[in-house]
Amino acid sequence: MLYKLQKLKKMKKITLLAVAFVAISVVSCRKDRTCECTDSTGGITVVATTTIKSTKKDATSWCEAQNGGKTTVTVGGVAVANSASGTCKLK
Repeated sequence: MLYKLQKLKKMKKITLLAVAFVAISVVSCRKDRTCECTDSTGGITVVATTTIKSTKKDATSWCEAQNGGKTTVTVGGVAVANSASGTCKLK
């Protein structure tokens, strides 16, 4: 009888560890990350946000790569192309 109890406890531990391992494996670090870019040109401030599903490291690299890029901003229905001088940061 004692042997069966010890075996049952061991099986419970193994099952618990297996469930914990599967749960950690399924939950990844890939989440929705938001990159916010702010640009001020001629007294007008434009804030644009982009959401990507990525790891924090990859999302930060992507967001920082958006700094200094060329953008097209629509103001009052008129598209204006400009060189972005603003900054982009991961929120």
